[in-house]
Amino acid sequence: MIVKSVLLFVLAAILEIGGAWLVWQGLREHRGWLWIGAGIIALGAYGFVAAFQPDANFGRVLAAYGGVFVAGSLLWGMVADGFRPDRWDIVGAAVCLAGVGLIMYAPR
Repeated sequence: MIVKSVLLFVLAAILEIGGAWLVWQGLREHRGWLWIGAGIIALGAYGFVAAFQPDANFGRVLAAYGGVFVAGSLLWGMVADGFRPDRWDIVGAAVCLAGVGLIMYAPR
């Protein structure tokens, strides 16, 4: 169950961060409506992927996904835009991922 959940979080991050990046590129980098449209589709697909999380609590899933989004955004920036996080970015992302672990996988 945990492996499925983690894989869904990774896929959701790729779709949401990638979708937002495509919209950003379409608008801010003047790449056009095709990029924006692809971003909108990816952002919509993210909503479906998030709904497949094994935990039935929307608030818990989206709160935990927030931590995945923080870490994933830094990683995306590194790969796609050459961003280099500083130690505080890395520490902050680690704290967020620890929060994901507590929110989603702590014994209840």
